[in-house]
Amino acid sequence: MIQAFVNKHFFNLFIFTITLGILLYDFIGFDYTDEICALFLFVIFGIYVSKIPEWPFNKAFCITIGVFLFYLLYSFLINSNSKGAIISDFLIQIKPYLAFFCVYSMMPIFSIRQNSILRYLTSFFAIFLLIVGSINIITGTTLRAVMGHEAYFAAAIVSFALTYLLSADFNNKNKFIYILILSVGLLSTRSKFYGFYILSIVGILYFTKADRFRLNAKSITLLCFVIALIGIATWNKINLYFVQGFNIDNEKDFIARFVLYATSIQIFQDYFPFGSGFASFATFSSGQYYSHIYEEYDIDSVWGLSKQFHSYVADTYYPSLAQFGIIGVLLYCCFWLYIVLNAYKYFKITNNIKLMFMTLLITCYFAIESTTDSTYTTHRGFFIMMILGYVLSSMKHEALQTIKKSDYEHSSN
Repeated sequence: MIQAFVNKHFFNLFIFTITLGILLYDFIGFDYTDEICALFLFVIFGIYVSKIPEWPFNKAFCITIGVFLFYLLYSFLINSNSKGAIISDFLIQIKPYLAFFCVYSMMPIFSIRQNSILRYLTSFFAIFLLIVGSINIITGTTLRAVMGHEAYFAAAIVSFALTYLLSADFNNKNKFIYILILSVGLLSTRSKFYGFYILSIVGILYFTKADRFRLNAKSITLLCFVIALIGIATWNKINLYFVQGFNIDNEKDFIARFVLYATSIQIFQDYFPFGSGFASFATFSSGQYYSHIYEEYDIDSVWGLSKQFHSYVADTYYPSLAQFGIIGVLLYCCFWLYIVLNAYKYFKITNNIKLMFMTLLITCYFAIESTTDSTYTTHRGFFIMMILGYVLSSMKHEALQTIKKSDYEHSSN
């Protein structure tokens, strides 16, 4: 049975990815772990497609592939970079969407035993990182030696917390453990993580009851209060990038981010409406195959953006949307609107508040994270998009079962 094959091998891939693609990714120093994980996922999906009689590509999946193929052709036509660079960036940019849609289409289901393994595994990983983070308070070097960077440490904790929540019953005990795991991330000292942490706590305490999940004066007021708290927690970064701008007292790595944001606005205008094309701006490939855009906009001498040292070219995500122009930004927003609206549609049928809550958590996580990191297109983003695909497919499966049960009871009566 093909579904049993998918369930078994997707679980194995999930374990492999969270272990080698998240926890040990930087420690083992093998940069192609996420590509291997992606390849395994596509192989499983390919076998799934070959074994089922129905067409597994829904309309949104086909549109997404079509959009990326259009931008690939567009990039070739305007010569946004070399052909190798364009293809490289195309594969990197489409990867999170394929991760989501492949999992969503296959609709894998974890067994009770598999969920139990995930809970124990993520708890163990969180304790391990708690030890690493605690030692780092004394040494100041342990965290980077194991995880590579504080931001990667925080993203790993978010991945473990979401996986635990995904595999657990949504009772008070497991909600508490979710927050406990997430609390380890405070050792990262990342302001973005503080914002997500506040959002998670308020959400767990208030919005995880179905009767409270609605727009009214009370929930809107609380939402505004949460946004204000997140704003306070991340004010230093907001002030730097969007208010005061760059000055000589800013740290060097902030310079590149500010310049990328400022330049992206100009690119949106100059390359209206489809942007500057793949591998042209603010992505890994645009630095690896150094793009002419940096010289064209006179930012090739900025620390971290030069041809000789371009490590900060892909240090944030939102500026890279300039590659796709205003149309690309609208399509990006449409994708996330599609996620939330479909989740809400299933929620109205199933009343499964945990999965709806997780959908909103992941959406908010990427919204916050993308301000100063390219997490969305990295191994970390790939794994969390796999989780999102599993969450939405679980909601769809439960909704279909509910409808089928309702139709059967109606016909019996």
